[in-house]
Amino acid sequence: MKREFLKELGLADDAIEKIMAENGKDINELKTAGSAAQTTIADLQKQIGDRDKQLETLKKSSGDNEALQTQIAELQAANKTAKAEYEEKLKKLQLDSKVETALLGAKAKNTKAARALLDESKISLDGENVLGLNEQLEALKKEAAYLFDDGKPGNPPPPAGGTPPKENGDDDMVKWLAEAGVQTTKTNKE
Repeated sequence: MKREFLKELGLADDAIEKIMAENGKDINELKTAGSAAQTTIADLQKQIGDRDKQLETLKKSSGDNEALQTQIAELQAANKTAKAEYEEKLKKLQLDSKVETALLGAKAKNTKAARALLDESKISLDGENVLGLNEQLEALKKEAAYLFDDGKPGNPPPPAGGTPPKENGDDDMVKWLAEAGVQTTKTNKE
């Protein structure tokens, strides 16, 4: 969805921002789900290939029963290790996704910068729940508020070598233009 489309519908800028933020959350969740699915598929394909190789090796060594039993035990241990590594990888991917989604929900301006300040050793995944994240996010919002969007529009920085506009709206440039006879939106209102 593009901002131009929403502007053409006549929506206000703040409504557009809210719609785009919600749309961004949905897109990130779908990207995470797609990434997890791709990782799962790749891991499963690798495991299938490994199993095929293992079966071929077993077929070749089926003559020696003792050697076969040893190989089976080794393969079972390797498969158990591979399964544990896969589950750990998937859990890490899910946790990363949930942390990223939480940062976006907290309106982090830069998720990488905000995430760098989190102590991820204190964040864990319990089923679908992320433990220890909300407390850290609240503390981070207080300690580093500049990393989060407060919803208030800010003034742009002054141009290089220039001065920022005055709070009372009394601007030297507007006065100069008015004196020169140039109509501005401010002089039209007066």
